Amino acid sequence: VVTALAGVARGDLQQQVARAGQWLALDPPEPNATIGGIVATAASGPRRLRYGTPRDMLIGITVVLADGTIAHSGGKVVKNVAGYDLGKLFTGSFGTLGVIASCTFRLHPLAAARQVVTAETADPAEAVRQVNATGATPTAMEWDGRALVVVVESIESAAAEQGKDIAAAIGGRVGSELPANFGQRPWRDADVGLKLTHRLGALHDVLAVVAERLPGARVRAHAGSGVVWVAADPTVAAAAIRGLRSDVERYDGQLVVVIGPADLKRDADAWGPVRGLALMHRIKDQFDPDHRLAPGTFVGGI
Repeated sequence: VVTALAGVARGDLQQQVARAGQWLALDPPEPNATIGGIVATAASGPRRLRYGTPRDMLIGITVVLADGTIAHSGGKVVKNVAGYDLGKLFTGSFGTLGVIASCTFRLHPLAAARQVVTAETADPAEAVRQVNATGATPTAMEWDGRALVVVVESIESAAAEQGKDIAAAIGGRVGSELPANFGQRPWRDADVGLKLTHRLGALHDVLAVVAERLPGARVRAHAGSGVVWVAADPTVAAAAIRGLRSDVERYDGQLVVVIGPADLKRDADAWGPVRGLALMHRIKDQFDPDHRLAPGTFVGGI
């Protein structure tokens, strides 16, 4: 395990724990992401397929509440049931409940070997099905709009065998280096950036409705994890986003406007409808009665 202050950069922490042959299995693409920022936004990257999100690795947290109270939850061992689980509550809270001061995570051993299979495909959902049928346990499966990149990280013999099986199933080339743009978001400076989630197995249908609603949009996907990232034209209308959200909801998904002009976020409702909103408001009232912490930045105006 490792404990880090919230302001520590993820890259610096990775260098530190690598000296002990370990790593923190969180890989959002933002280069300067801090530990506190990753937890507050529940940020993750390609390897969420195997390791999960910050909620799955966070085992302890220290926060400062709106009235100055310092609160602790969890501890420094993986199996810990002491106290309220503030960690899960504060993960993805976007600073609306308190200030994260430090976090304790479980770590994983650095993999001894890596195999990367890259196969061009217009139907990543079918390619994912074929990969799963091999029985392999990939660390990540990323589709960049053109090719599916499947990453296996394990001991040398296992990685080599699984890489060979995956290549036999979907074709493509096998190597050990990740593509330069691996795990990056598809948007550029002026784009509108969207995050879509969907139930596993609905990737083909979700990609189809994105192409229908937003023709020409650039798309990337955590292909085995139910997450699609979309870069839309800066002139995209709020009505198109609301229509796409309605489509995605049919597949048990949500749409969030991650990047875009303030008026578009307002008109399209950046977060969209969420279940349990009344309960979330009550939690906000309890932790921050005066609504001083990041007011209006989260769902439902929280």
